[in-house]
Amino acid sequence: MKSFLRRYREEAEIPTASMADIAFLLIVFFMLTTVFTANKGIEYGIPKKEKTSVIKPEESIYIHIKSDGYYVDFKKFNSLDEISGYIQKKMEETKFRKPVVIRTDDDVDFQKTVTILDLLKQIGVKNISIPTEEEIKQWKEYFQD
Repeated sequence: MKSFLRRYREEAEIPTASMADIAFLLIVFFMLTTVFTANKGIEYGIPKKEKTSVIKPEESIYIHIKSDGYYVDFKKFNSLDEISGYIQKKMEETKFRKPVVIRTDDDVDFQKTVTILDLLKQIGVKNISIPTEEEIKQWKEYFQD
């Protein structure tokens, strides 16, 4: 007579007790080894408080950005193409040595200034200046427009 012994068979299972620990360690590992990059935005030099050469207003191209449009050398321009052509012509006359002064009114959206800066970069202008309040006061007669 054969005896039938029933074998107790355990179900296969995956131990998950330490799964949370492993997940936590992986999260910490990737947080510590990840390199974050910082977006730089617009690169421009902030003026230092030092004595620089004085530029006469007549020797520069003056761009005034108002809420009602763009004024270049006190002439209103309706399109960026007109501004580009005008500045390109003036810069070629002086072999791109003429400085460009950009003044923006307080109530103007900053995107208009960025658009002009991009335009000047495309033309190849290197000498761009944004006047401080003190410089605007010094050039008061010239800036009255």
